Amino acid sequence: MNVLVINAGSSSLKYQLLNVDTGEVFAKGNAERIGIDGSFIGHQEKGGDKEKLVVELPDHKTAIKHIFEIIDGLGVQVDGIGHRVVQGGWYFPSSAVVDDVALAQVREVAPLAPLHNYAEADVVQICRELYPELGNVIVPDTAFHYDMPERAWRYALPRDVVDRLHIRKYGAHGTSHRFIWRAVNKFSEGKVHKLVSCHLGSGASLCAIEDGHSMDTTMGLTPLDGLIMGTRTGTLDPATVFYLQRVGGYTVDEVDTMMNKQSGLAALSAISSDSRDIEEAAEKGDANAELALDMFAYRCAQLVLEMAQAMEGFDTMAFSAGIGENSDDMRARICEKLGWMGVKIDAQKNAIRSDEIRDISAEDSKIRVLVVPTNEELMIAMDVQELLS
Repeated sequence: MNVLVINAGSSSLKYQLLNVDTGEVFAKGNAERIGIDGSFIGHQEKGGDKEKLVVELPDHKTAIKHIFEIIDGLGVQVDGIGHRVVQGGWYFPSSAVVDDVALAQVREVAPLAPLHNYAEADVVQICRELYPELGNVIVPDTAFHYDMPERAWRYALPRDVVDRLHIRKYGAHGTSHRFIWRAVNKFSEGKVHKLVSCHLGSGASLCAIEDGHSMDTTMGLTPLDGLIMGTRTGTLDPATVFYLQRVGGYTVDEVDTMMNKQSGLAALSAISSDSRDIEEAAEKGDANAELALDMFAYRCAQLVLEMAQAMEGFDTMAFSAGIGENSDDMRARICEKLGWMGVKIDAQKNAIRSDEIRDISAEDSKIRVLVVPTNEELMIAMDVQELLS
């Protein structure tokens, strides 16, 4: 089955056309600066060179039309469309075939992820209108965490407030964590039972997965909670928000922007939100860059143990996403901080670059340590195949 996977943002749209059974990627790309001057589509076919197509993209509908024109030129039949949806809210414990009710529910929960859900719902509707013969499936990032134990998802707020406003820990990156579990379970031949999954990228979260079930995760009501990220604060005293407003004179929107787009590694390093730039600066002796890396590793190690407590122990941990897959330095830093409890990695294994899942544990490590290239697009496509077949 050939599935077109779409990941829509407020001004961007990523896509990938792949075959679920073989894993072959026919094409992938991204439409950028939608509704903004200087819009373009970056397109790549079958692992070839990426080409930049300068086109006017006044809205998502125009972007989708362009993308389907490009795909039509490949001569590959599209059998279904899968849509990444950031927030499934209180409606979606799993992926779902799109109908009018499901689409309305995606819009209803959009206040929990306003920069994403509205655009995603619009794109789903556009695909239904333009290509009514194709089935659409929504795959919420939050679905994997839907059935976490109540002790993990409930906040200690008044029950009437929580129930009326649907406030709880929803988490994120669920599609990635679900893929990581499946990959690790297959790699270990079913011998993994308690996995701490570390999705470390510009957005980052950890997840405690026991026998395939999410027991806890580090992101909360929104993706701002948990680990320090590229531009997000991660966990801090919630009263900081009040202090910034009352004493600093910042508005609610200014605090929101500060904590989501002006903080994290970018603020700590005063260099960049990209860990590669920060690592390069740290190697040259930049103290702020070194502090940013040390704080990221320190906080990640703390959260590994929080996730382990959710399962009362763990036998495996897996690094994934941009930082987790590519930064041997950060993996070493985190594991070194966990060395007191028996986590050890082999330096030579850790230095190897590969697109395959691999074991970097030292022989005497008490915890198995893996590097797992994530593949959210394949996970979404698999859900499409399962639901539309």
